[in-house]
Amino acid sequence: MSGTFWALIPPLVAIALALLTKEVYLSLMVGIFAGGLFFTGFQPLAAAETVFSIMGEKIGGNVNILIFLTLLGILVALITRSGASRAYGEWASGKIHTKRGAQLATAALGALIFVDDYFNCLTVGTVMGPVADRYRISRAKLAYVIDATAAPVCILAPISSWAAAVGSSLPENSTIDGFSLFLQTIPINFYALFTLLFLVAIIWLNFDFSAMEQYNLSHGTEDLDLSNDARDEIQGNGKVKDLVLPIACLIVLCIGAMLYTGGILEGKSIVQAFADCDSASSLVLGSFFTLVFTFILYLPRKVITFSQFTESFVMGLQSMASAIMILSLAWTLSGICSKDYLNLGGYVSMLVSGNVQVQALMPAIFFLVAAGLAFATGTSWGTFGILIPIAVAVFSPESSFLVLSVAAILAGAVCGDHISPISDTTILASAGAKCHHIDHVSTQIPYALLVAGCSFISYLLLGITQSSLLAFLVGVCLMLGIVWFLYRRQRANS
Repeated sequence: MSGTFWALIPPLVAIALALLTKEVYLSLMVGIFAGGLFFTGFQPLAAAETVFSIMGEKIGGNVNILIFLTLLGILVALITRSGASRAYGEWASGKIHTKRGAQLATAALGALIFVDDYFNCLTVGTVMGPVADRYRISRAKLAYVIDATAAPVCILAPISSWAAAVGSSLPENSTIDGFSLFLQTIPINFYALFTLLFLVAIIWLNFDFSAMEQYNLSHGTEDLDLSNDARDEIQGNGKVKDLVLPIACLIVLCIGAMLYTGGILEGKSIVQAFADCDSASSLVLGSFFTLVFTFILYLPRKVITFSQFTESFVMGLQSMASAIMILSLAWTLSGICSKDYLNLGGYVSMLVSGNVQVQALMPAIFFLVAAGLAFATGTSWGTFGILIPIAVAVFSPESSFLVLSVAAILAGAVCGDHISPISDTTILASAGAKCHHIDHVSTQIPYALLVAGCSFISYLLLGITQSSLLAFLVGVCLMLGIVWFLYRRQRANS
């Protein structure tokens, strides 16, 4: 069944089950074992043996990604327990003097914490809660600002767990460098870019509409009472520098490790070193030495005790267990569909190769499919694992449509995850802002759909014209034009 229609069944089964059950783990596992059965001629024992052999190879080949996620989880737990987030919030309260400034500062902090969306959501709500309370920013609006600067920022950052996940979603036999491919998608990840521009626009205009406006009118004067957020987890006496220095250290060390593994010491230029770097190893090196730095920063000053430091290791691993599980299953599904097994790529490429009209529509199609899948499953990473190998199979490494389609997949996955009621980041943003989860989802959807509609139009133009600048400008002008129209209409009716 290699290279035939049956090669489509495993990912289709995974997608269909994910849409029906909203359980990404079970859906991926069923899809994987369906692929094993097709490959072995429906021999259950041989199928199980094949599947676990692929899983072992995939996990072994990508173990650095899993180590990085674990180390990052530990770092998040350490900063949370140290009380540094709380100290930053108290400091910021004395520096900010307007409602607009409070929202912009919240967005800026979210953009600063770009290494991981979990880290972002867990930190920003606790840090900026007292500031939001002081200027009567509603819970739903705070949750939206947190959510809009979590996944959309992480997917644009080369040094993040998301960048690592995207690069590792490529098929093992692919000749494409995952990190270089990710860098090329950043300028055309329209949903993420448009979301950040939209956020700045509504903050600057001090304007809300649709469900958010109604929520602000009915709940805007509530006390947020975020002062006790994560009280059980905060055990240290950390200061502002105990938040800033570890994050800055992580960024600097990861960049330095990328240059090192790329051969900067061997005489290569900075650009060439970034292109040739081993991003997974670099992230491990950077995060490991950041933990060493954090140990030296915290323990001698008794910010936390030694036992609290070691307890954070277990907490960090637990916080990343879900991400590790999704990645392991997504890698395995990619493996069973690879050229050495079901050869999904060969079949799909045969269907669409040479059809220029279909190719022109693929970025927009991939955006819609990724958004729907991520919305239904609540996971961007699972969407990456299912759709990126298909895009790689459809287009050759030399095709410009490969970068366009992968960018559309990343944008669509972030869009769906951004508004999904079962998404981890949506849930964490609600918790961080002390906002009722359904209130956050219902007030965020109109904003996200406006941005998604403009992004879809941009991807249609991008596929037809292959002009990223034209597609970007049309999308931005359309989005800002709609915001301005709604703003003027609200002012006229008030």
